[in-house]
Amino acid sequence: MKVFYPDNTAIFKKLRKKYPVFTYENYQWEINNEDNSLYIAFDFNISSKYHFRPRYHIPLKQWSLAGIEESLLNNIVFHIGLVEMISYWKATCSPTIVIKPHKINLDQRKWWRDLFLHGLGEFFYVNGLEIKDNPPFSFSIDSAAKSMPRGFLLHNTDGFLIPIGGGKDSLTSLILLQHYPINKIAFAINPGKPILDSVEIAGLGNQFFEVKRFLDPLLLELNQKGFLNGHTPFSALLAFVSVLAAIITGQSNIVLSNESSANESTIPGTQINHQYSKSYEFESSFRKYLSQFVLSDIQYFSLLRPLNELQIASLFATKPALHGVFRSCNVGSKTNIWCCNCSKCLFTFIMLAPFLKPNELISIFGEDLFEKESLIPILDQLTGFAPEKPFECIGTINEVNSALGHLVDSMGAENLPKLLRYYHQKTAGIRFSSLNDQLKYWDSQHNLQPYLEEMLRTTLMEINGQKPK
Repeated sequence: MKVFYPDNTAIFKKLRKKYPVFTYENYQWEINNEDNSLYIAFDFNISSKYHFRPRYHIPLKQWSLAGIEESLLNNIVFHIGLVEMISYWKATCSPTIVIKPHKINLDQRKWWRDLFLHGLGEFFYVNGLEIKDNPPFSFSIDSAAKSMPRGFLLHNTDGFLIPIGGGKDSLTSLILLQHYPINKIAFAINPGKPILDSVEIAGLGNQFFEVKRFLDPLLLELNQKGFLNGHTPFSALLAFVSVLAAIITGQSNIVLSNESSANESTIPGTQINHQYSKSYEFESSFRKYLSQFVLSDIQYFSLLRPLNELQIASLFATKPALHGVFRSCNVGSKTNIWCCNCSKCLFTFIMLAPFLKPNELISIFGEDLFEKESLIPILDQLTGFAPEKPFECIGTINEVNSALGHLVDSMGAENLPKLLRYYHQKTAGIRFSSLNDQLKYWDSQHNLQPYLEEMLRTTLMEINGQKPK
């Protein structure tokens, strides 16, 4: 299935000419003692024509800002504004971005240009924009911008702040760390029911740091009027907000749940990756930026980075209590369902299929996705028989083929459901990496501390029936 995207080059050029300047005017934060909350707001505008004021509401609960330097809060809130502005800049792709609150040096400007380039790779692609080596803007620092304070040391406790998304990956991290004797705090932005249920099951209901993020509705109005729209690097926003959460809660480790599979490009042969801000490249780049320009004693890393999606599915399959709680379907996220018609649903179904019985899968999803012929075009995308993968947070083509090949071999050609029969016919004579090889995988590119690496290796060996050495 070839996906055809519109060519919005003419709209892109028109908007850039009409709205040449995007301005990051200011940020504000204040503590409301009446409801014990931190409130944050940002001021952006497009050529003084359209003004945006996105907001954050952060209930402080048992935590406090006492003892945290005001200049450190200014630093991290300013940075959240830098990444927040991407969602608004993309409406017009204005050729000049004016930064008024603080100065950013040449190294910082390069880092942010790289984030725009790679984090908006999908946005440029689906809008038909030929953006290759450089993002289409330049920074201009206002003459009145203040120097940005940095060089902080917090000496936080050696605890874990664990971002929760409601899917199987972050739940797997909770499983792995559940009995680890160290303080753990769950964290989420705008949590829905799957996240809230996951936190409760993990026993972290009283250790949950919640951030409420509010987009400016004007952005949605502009989208409806034909301004440019598309995917932005949400996990980059999550990265900076998680640093604020770690500062407030006093944790020194931000423990993500991004796997090695997130490194694979969505469009083969290019650097366009829907999951760029979940990749090892971004993780390592962010760690360096954080240490240089924000603070140096918070560790940002993914616990699952050495693993692939099949290994994560094998771990998750051992915890049936979580099978009715997790949701990975973006289409059904608002109503807390699996839509059973999208690439995320089919991919998750395929990953779990080697490790769960058919009736257990149907209990999770509500139906047998392998019997839905309507999903064949999506299957072609997931298996590499289409020119591009779906723009979703999914695993690699190789992982999908390993899972499907294993299922075909284990079921036998005469007993295959419709999608597997189609797959068997299409791949006759083709051999892929075995499931067993996938379960022994280990990616050496990670930022795990030695004690966590040892714990993860031991758990994998136990799941695979091997005795740790």
